[in-house]
Parts: sequence; structure tokens; C-alpha cells
Amino acid sequence: MDKKRVHIYVSGRVQGVGFRFFTIRVAKDLNLKGFVKNLPNGRVEIVAEGDAESLARLIEAVRRGPRLARVDNIEVKWETPTGEFKGFYIEW
Repeated sequence: MDKKRVHIYVSGRVQGVGFRFFTIRVAKDLNLKGFVKNLPNGRVEIVAEGDAESLARLIEAVRRGPRLARVDNIEVKWETPTGEFKGFYIEW
């Protein structure tokens, strides 16, 4: 199966509401590799690699977010996978 890579920026009330832990749980359930990170501007950045169907499911989950979050916007960029990730983690 061909691997894909997606780079996502999430805006809204997405920091301090468990968004990173929600993203890790979803990504691990989908067997994706990559990271999630809070940015200084209040957004969350996600880079994930895996099969296209799993990445599409991650995007849909991120659009909803965890219960306490409010997702106002997401930016999605498809990129060439690098295979650099061994798992899915929070980047600090």
C-alpha cells in the first residue's frame, strides 16, 4: 500500500483542551506515524504518514476535535512521505 504524508494546521480553541492527546490516540489507532505539536501562535501542527484512508480518517477526527476543543479552521497540505518517524508522539 502506498504511503502518504499530510501536514495539518489546526486553529481555534485547540491548546489546553487535550487536543494533542486526542490526536495521538486517533493516530495510534489508525497506525499512523508522525507528531503533534502546539505552536506559539495558538495553532496545533500535525504531521502524519500512513495509508491514504487512515490519513483521511485522521483529518476528519481533527476537524471535530476532542469534546472541549473548538476547531475553527484546518489547513491540509499533502506532501511526499519521508519514512522518518518510528511512532506517533508529541513534539515539544
